[in-house]
Amino acid sequence: MSIVKSFSVGNGDMFYINHNSDNFTVIDCYMHEDNEDKIIDEIINKSKGKGVSRFISTHPDEDHILGLKKYKDRVGINNFYCVENEATKEDETEDFKEYCSLRDGNEHFYLYKGCARKWMNMENEERGSSGISVLWPKTNNQYFKDALQKAHNGESPNNISPIIKYSLENGVKILWFGDLEKDFMENIKDDLEIEEADIIFAPHHGRYSGKIPNEILEKINPKIIIIGEAPSSNLNYYSGYNTITQNSAGDITFECEQNNVHIYVSNENYSVPFLKNKYKANDYDYYIGTLEV
Repeated sequence: MSIVKSFSVGNGDMFYINHNSDNFTVIDCYMHEDNEDKIIDEIINKSKGKGVSRFISTHPDEDHILGLKKYKDRVGINNFYCVENEATKEDETEDFKEYCSLRDGNEHFYLYKGCARKWMNMENEERGSSGISVLWPKTNNQYFKDALQKAHNGESPNNISPIIKYSLENGVKILWFGDLEKDFMENIKDDLEIEEADIIFAPHHGRYSGKIPNEILEKINPKIIIIGEAPSSNLNYYSGYNTITQNSAGDITFECEQNNVHIYVSNENYSVPFLKNKYKANDYDYYIGTLEV
C-alpha cells in the first residue's frame, strides 16, 4: 500500500508520496506561516525511517516553491530533482535563491523523458523502486528549448515543467503536469508519448490556461481529474470527466492498494457520486469512496 496526499494550500501545489517501498517523495512546495509547521511536521513523521527521500520541483514559480528554504532547513534535501534550466527572476526571493542553490548544487538530478535513477525507477537488492517515471520533457524538442530560453530571460517558467508519472504495481497510475499551459501542450502533442492513467492533477491548478488538449486527454482516458485551487472563475471543470475539486474538498488523500484507491478529504461535507462505497474506516480524514483501477 502507498499513500499519495495533495495538500490544500490555497493558490499553489504541494504533494507527497509515501511509497510502498523504502522511498518517500515530495512534489513541489507551497507553505505559509500559518500552515508550514503543520505540513512539515506531517512530512517528517510520515518519512521517518525511509532510506531515500527526494524532492521534485516542477518549476520555480512562487506557488510551487514558497517555503522551500524553511522546508530544507527543517527536513533537509539530499536529493533534489528538476529539469535542467537557467531560470532567472528579476526579484529573487529567498525561496528562489534556495531553488537555484539546489538546482545548481551537488544534490540535483535533472529530469527528462525516460531518465533512470536508483531508486526512482530502478531497484536492486538494497531497496525497491519508487515507481516514478518521467514522460516529458524531450530535451531536443524546439518548443521546450524555447520555454527554457524564456525562463532564462526571466519570463514564466511554467512550460519547463516535467510530466511525472507514479505507478503502483497492479494498481493506480497518477500523472502530474506542473503548470504546463494549454498552448504549449497543443504544440508538443505530436511529440508527447503518453498512455492511459487513472488520476491526473490538472495543469496550472485546473485553470483554463492549463486545459489539457482533447487529443492528449483521450490518450490518457483518466478516471478522475483533480482540479486545483485557483479562483473558481479561472477554472476549467473538464466537462464529461469525473472530477474532484480541491477548493471544496480540502486535503485529498489517496490510499493506494492493488486494484483500489480509497479516497479521503478533509471537508466532511464533500462528496462525489462516482466512487464506490467500500466502507473504509476514516483513517485519513473523511472517506468519500473507492476508485477501482
